[in-house]
Amino acid sequence: MNMALYRHEMKMNAKSLCLWSLCVGLMCFGCMLLYSSLEESIQGIADSFSDLGAMSAALGMDKMSLATLTGYYATEITMMHGLGGAMFAAILGTGLLSKEESAHTTEFLNVLPTNRRKIILSKYLALVSNVLLLNIFCMALYCLGFVVMGEEMNRQEMLLYHAAACFMQLEIGTICFFLSACARRITIGLGLGITILLFACDMMCRIVPAIEGLSYVTPFYYANAADIFTKGEINGVMLAIGAGILIFAYVAAWLIYEKKDL
Repeated sequence: MNMALYRHEMKMNAKSLCLWSLCVGLMCFGCMLLYSSLEESIQGIADSFSDLGAMSAALGMDKMSLATLTGYYATEITMMHGLGGAMFAAILGTGLLSKEESAHTTEFLNVLPTNRRKIILSKYLALVSNVLLLNIFCMALYCLGFVVMGEEMNRQEMLLYHAAACFMQLEIGTICFFLSACARRITIGLGLGITILLFACDMMCRIVPAIEGLSYVTPFYYANAADIFTKGEINGVMLAIGAGILIFAYVAAWLIYEKKDL
């Protein structure tokens, strides 16, 4: 790994990391604090949502109740956190390699005493570090939210969920990293489109039994907090499929970038 390049990427993306961490973390933290103002009417809201049938299953409200802070966290807060973190990973992933050609800096980068393999590894580790830092910061805020609200949190399930969410975001980021290796300009729109599509696939396959097979495609399925909080474990099969997709995307990005005419 080229440490100088890794540090450069971390420095270049520091502002974006801070903004996304604050936006995602503070938005979810604020929504947790709003629970106290909704507490008196939340039981009625929970009963209404539980009668929505398939939509309740899509939101995880058939497994957990909004009437508790843990249920509110597992069905509402984690949905915002997962999608926000995935969008950050997608934006970061789509630009790490393609920005060099788009900004015409690839000529300078590739004459340095390094090789393409080290360039890819350094940039990918910057992606991993950014995703981890965002999740650590956000999780710390959510823990603070439980403390402020005076509620006990399920530590094991919370750790399992955030591990799954972090891996899910990294999987999406790696897919976009692969797209970045293929493209000659930054394709943020494509990365965000894929993220939203995968999120929609997770919602739809929970509503429509005929397309349940989509659960094997979308990483949002194994990173569903309601499933993890009720079962106390991550779906191992789905996680293994996600790991396979992540490895395939990274290796494909490496092979394409190694042979790419820059």
